[in-house]
Amino acid sequence: MSKLRLDHELPESICDWGWKYHHLGIPTKRRIPGETFLPEFKCYVSGFYTSPFGIEWMRFEKDSPVSRLIQTVPHIAFKVKNIDYEISAHDLKIISGPELNTEGIRIAMFEDNGAPVELIEFANNR
Repeated sequence: MSKLRLDHELPESICDWGWKYHHLGIPTKRRIPGETFLPEFKCYVSGFYTSPFGIEWMRFEKDSPVSRLIQTVPHIAFKVKNIDYEISAHDLKIISGPELNTEGIRIAMFEDNGAPVELIEFANNR
């Protein structure tokens, strides 16, 4: 079990494990101008490329193969160097993945404290 964290301390995943914040994904039912459709997930995304804070809106089609938890609860995403290592080192409760997306980026989703968390691994650790 992790030690209790004080208010001024960063989460263990950032200060001890070296994970880097990447984005916050927020499910929505609202159509947003400029959405991009991701056919493999049957999901529309928007905001990611313009938000200085990495906020991404996600709107799912009814038959999306994405986990219901991810479709209904916001998720935080972290950039990591090696997804396989992080999964085994921290005994994560995997929801999906790891898998290679259409852009050659590896992703995995796990659940922590009732919320989805995404890990992202870029080729060549970009």
